[in-house]
Amino acid sequence: MLQGISIKRIILALAMFASLSFGELSLEGIPLRFAAGASIGKMTPVMATLGLGYENVILYVEGMGAHKKDNDFWCGIRGNLSWTLFRELPFNLDLGVSGGYEYARAPNGVHQALNRANKVKAVFPYNYKESLDIGLEARAHLYGFYSQLTYPVYRFRKHDEPSFIWRIGYMINIL
Repeated sequence: MLQGISIKRIILALAMFASLSFGELSLEGIPLRFAAGASIGKMTPVMATLGLGYENVILYVEGMGAHKKDNDFWCGIRGNLSWTLFRELPFNLDLGVSGGYEYARAPNGVHQALNRANKVKAVFPYNYKESLDIGLEARAHLYGFYSQLTYPVYRFRKHDEPSFIWRIGYMINIL
């Protein structure tokens, strides 16, 4: 037992996944859709995106992070539940709600020089941005390319955060 999940259930789930991936169990007639892509934007520079939808409802999960050294890193994760308009057309629109957390730190040379000059840590040697929010989101898709605009309605944590969160990217839709 793996904390309440039996080995039999894991094996059954793997067998179902294998049969789906090898085409033995057909997905014809089931209105599921999958999406995968990547985007660039604000505050997290690069994000990978995965989507799982049923008919016109779709759940997107996106995230990424990078760590160069102490006080030089960024990370972000965001989830979105949307309703798709004009799903059958090359242009479609997703409207929904989203929530996410983003954090970034970068070295600040001026602050580091000030600390060295005074021989004491008077100020933080880095700048940081942080945001934890719930917002309204719109995505416009055209032949795989998309733009995304999020307006945070409520912020749980904020420091030097933007008023709008935007992203542009490319996404492959399956089914």
